[in-house]
Amino acid sequence: MKIGWPVGAENAIRTLYRSPAAWLLHEVIFLLLYDLERSGNCYKIRLLLSLLGITYQKTSVDLNAGEGQQPEFLALNPRGQVPVLVDNDTTLWDSTAILVYLARQYGRGLWLPTDPVGMAKVMQWLSFEQNEGRYGLGRARAITLNSPTLLARTGNLEDSQALALIGLDVLEKQLTGNEWLVPEAGGPTLADIACYPYTALAPEGGIDLEPFVAIKRWLTRMRTLPGYIELP
Repeated sequence: MKIGWPVGAENAIRTLYRSPAAWLLHEVIFLLLYDLERSGNCYKIRLLLSLLGITYQKTSVDLNAGEGQQPEFLALNPRGQVPVLVDNDTTLWDSTAILVYLARQYGRGLWLPTDPVGMAKVMQWLSFEQNEGRYGLGRARAITLNSPTLLARTGNLEDSQALALIGLDVLEKQLTGNEWLVPEAGGPTLADIACYPYTALAPEGGIDLEPFVAIKRWLTRMRTLPGYIELP
């Protein structure tokens, strides 16, 4: 792992026109993502960046080799976890925080509603994903794959799968008759991006998705979004 911009960082530049003056000034945005390929949380960030059409530089962090505990990385994220996003002089950690930042900064209002009700409903699902999603679907997968992470070491497979099934039932009910998790938004939102990876990867945690018809249709819709990238 190398901290900071690697050689060839010009490939990570995307010119975005965020104001009338920027059309003339060509405001340049540098995005650097500290990433782990197999991480569902990192995938969420890569997916949103791809859906937004934003080019970025990626640096892999080998948590198994202890790179997350190196002082230079802990200076970026004191928790020693990925993902971490560096946008010019802004450094952010935690996948939910990064998703919200990217949607608000570059999403032009399409991924995170600005009205109070719409925003709150998206936040409901972001909270759901960090509870039933992380400790159910995510932990079941981590345990099954023999992940060395704290998430896998602090739970058991049976309880994780039981919580995952509770979460899947909630998703199934919401998606029955709705194309997206927050139908009031009129399209996909951060709620869908956040909940997608660990739901789609549920079979890796020993969980069968066959009974969940509405969820399977939603997963198919997600895969047809322009800019979609394959799961790890």
